[in-house]
Amino acid sequence: MTISLLGSRLAKLTVAAFLVAIAQPGIGQQPKHKPISVKTPDGLTISAQEWGNPSGPEILLIHGFSQSHLSWMRQVNSALAREFRIVTYDLRGHGNSDKPLDPARYRDSKAWGDEVQAVMDAAGLKRPVLVGWSYAGRVISDYVTTHGAGKLAGINFVDASIKADPALAGDNLKNLPLMASEDLATNIAATRAFVHGCFSRQPTPDDFEVMLSFNMMVPPKVRAGLGGRPLDATAVMSKLKLPVLVTHGAEDRNSKIGNAKYTASVIPGAKLSIYEGIGHAPFYEDAARFNAELAAFVREANRTK
Repeated sequence: MTISLLGSRLAKLTVAAFLVAIAQPGIGQQPKHKPISVKTPDGLTISAQEWGNPSGPEILLIHGFSQSHLSWMRQVNSALAREFRIVTYDLRGHGNSDKPLDPARYRDSKAWGDEVQAVMDAAGLKRPVLVGWSYAGRVISDYVTTHGAGKLAGINFVDASIKADPALAGDNLKNLPLMASEDLATNIAATRAFVHGCFSRQPTPDDFEVMLSFNMMVPPKVRAGLGGRPLDATAVMSKLKLPVLVTHGAEDRNSKIGNAKYTASVIPGAKLSIYEGIGHAPFYEDAARFNAELAAFVREANRTK
């Protein structure tokens, strides 16, 4: 192959990738939805949202550390919404939810599990598939530990873990201590670096601005409170008897691929889906594949009783 021909093909691939990116609605563009106000047992108000087909199979999307429900716009603004009833929410300390500054409010496993159940109850979810990105792997582990899995149709772990292993932590996590800094310039610089590090295929400039904005809504004391919590849900997860999909980007710089392989090896019958060339956010970086796999998984989970 000549250099000129190779260059021509690379140019076409670059243009194709650009056209796919601009064809996607920006994550700041929210489709029609129903806001839901949730009260947790420990007195917090949680902001939740309902999207899509009100009579469809249920999906509860749970975002990660320092993120918000806007992370999921490429799901709620897609064909998924025509088939499924989708609920999102902002974790405590994030987005439009209450943000207590006491670190103790972020270190109680039961409180996190109760928060998920409170969202399910307020939204009237009867048998959802839980989809947990990154830190939400902890949240789902908290839920299953405290409430069991009897009310779930399935679980999709997305670049998440069920056991904290320092050897499987990615280099992008070096930004976390600086993201808890009270010095604003330091905090912003670390947050910018962290958000960029979450992607192999970088977000559009407009989407990056939205992401940086909702990341910065999380106070430094909340970010500090989210850290340092132990995690080992191996014993609980090894007893699961429901469909589980483990999704992971091969180029993830937050959570190494070994976390996904461990989760899939522990949970009976779990399916592992690896995204080559993708970072910490496959639902954004390759939304078409992610949405297709999630749709197939939810259909399958709802056939399983």
